[in-house]
Amino acid sequence: MFLSVFDMFKIGIGPSSSHTMGPMVAGARFLDRLRGSPFAVRGLRASLHGSLAFTGVGHATDRAVILGLAGFLPDSYDAEKAEVALASIRATQEVNPPGLPALRFDPARDLVFDYGPALAGHANGMILSALDAEGDVILQETYYSIGGGFVVTEAEQAAGKGAQSGPKVPYPFETAAQMLAMARESGLSIAAMKRANETAIRPARAIDEGIERIWSVMRACIDRGLQGEGILPGGLKVRRRAGAIHRALLAERGMNLTAPHVINDWMSTYAMAVNEENAAGGQVVTAPTNGAAGVVPAVIRYWLDHVPGASPARVGEFLLTAAAIGGLIKHNASISGAECGCQAEVGSAAAMAAAGLCAVLGGSPEQVENAAEIALEHHLGMTCDPVRGLVQVPCIERNGLGAIKAVSAASLALRGDGQHFMPLDNCIEAMRQTGADMSEKYKETALGGLAVNIPNC
Repeated sequence: MFLSVFDMFKIGIGPSSSHTMGPMVAGARFLDRLRGSPFAVRGLRASLHGSLAFTGVGHATDRAVILGLAGFLPDSYDAEKAEVALASIRATQEVNPPGLPALRFDPARDLVFDYGPALAGHANGMILSALDAEGDVILQETYYSIGGGFVVTEAEQAAGKGAQSGPKVPYPFETAAQMLAMARESGLSIAAMKRANETAIRPARAIDEGIERIWSVMRACIDRGLQGEGILPGGLKVRRRAGAIHRALLAERGMNLTAPHVINDWMSTYAMAVNEENAAGGQVVTAPTNGAAGVVPAVIRYWLDHVPGASPARVGEFLLTAAAIGGLIKHNASISGAECGCQAEVGSAAAMAAAGLCAVLGGSPEQVENAAEIALEHHLGMTCDPVRGLVQVPCIERNGLGAIKAVSAASLALRGDGQHFMPLDNCIEAMRQTGADMSEKYKETALGGLAVNIPNC
C-alpha cells in the first residue's frame, strides 16, 4: 500500500475536500473521458446524491461541478477566472472545456439535487452524463467523492482495496504494526521510510520542492486567516474571530502574569484562521480533508513559533510522518465525514499532527505510533453534524480543539517509552466499526445533532 504525501496533502480550495474539490475533480475526469470518446457529445447533465445533495449548496458543490465541467481544477484554481466562467455559463447555458466543443449545460436544468436514497457505493455520489444532439444519454459515469479530494468511479469503488495497485516501494507497510517492524529492522524513522517510498516515484528534489510548497500554502493560509475580518458567507452570519484573538494574544505577550493555558489559545487561533479561510472558499491544503485542514498547520505553527529548538528545515519530517499515519487511517478505515463522521476528519488530523510533532521532538517510531493512537482514541465517536451543511459550526472551533489534543497526545507519548495498551491498528479498526454503526444523520448530512438543534432567533 502506498499513498503519497502529496495524496494526503493536496492544495485546493474551500470549503470542502469531499463536496467541493472532489466534484470538481470528477468533472475534470469526465471531460478526460469525453476527449477520448468516439461519440459526438453536444451536452452535459449532472445529478448529486446522498450527502452531496443534502449539504451540497452549503458546500458550494453545485458551483464546483459547474466549474469542473468547464475545465477548472482545485490545485490551479483562479477565483477571478472562475467568476467570469460562471457568469458566462449562466448567460449562454453552455460550457467551453479545453479540447472539446462548446457543450450545452444549463445549471438550472441540467444540475439536479437528488434528495432520495444515496447511491449504493458511497454517501457522496454523483452521476455525470454526456448527451447527443437530441438530448439522449450516450455516455454516463458514476463518481464517488470519498474524502480528502479523492475520487473514484463506481467500478473502482466496487473493486475495492484488493484491486488497488501502485508503485513498488521499499517499505510497503499497510498497518502500524508492519510500519514499526520495518522501522526496527531498518533502523530508520517513519519519516525516513516514507521519504524512501516517495523517492521510488519521483526525484528527491521534486519531493522537497513539493513539501515546501505544501507548507508555504499552509503558512499563507494561516496568515490570511489572521488578517481576515467580517462575516463568513453562507447565511449563518458567523463572525471571523481568529484575527481579533490573535491581536489580543500579541498585545498580551510579555506580561508577567499570563496563565499557562493561554498557549491553547495560540493553537486554537492558528487552526481557526485556516478553517475560517476554508469556510470563505479560500486556498487550503487537505490535511487530510478541508474540514480538518487547520489541525496539522496549527500544530506546525505552534511548534515553530513557541517551542525552543524548532527548525523550519524539519517541517518535511513532520509532514512525511503525518502522511504515513494518515495513509494508514485512510487505507484501513476512512478520512471521510460522510463515511465515519468527524472522527474520520478531525480525529485523523489530530492523529497525524500528534505523530508529526512527536517525531520532530525526538520521539521514537514507537512513541510516534503511541501519539497517533492517543489522539485518535480520544476522538472516537465524534459525529459530523454541520449546521446548515456549512463547514463553520462546529467545524472551525473543532479544529482548534483537535490541535490542542494533538499536542497533548504527543507530549504524553514522549513521557513514555512507546509501550502502551491499545495499538494504533486496533484504534483505527474501532473508528471504522464506529463509523459503520453511526446513524446516517450524524454523517455530514446535517440531519441530526447540532445541525437540527440551533437557535430559533
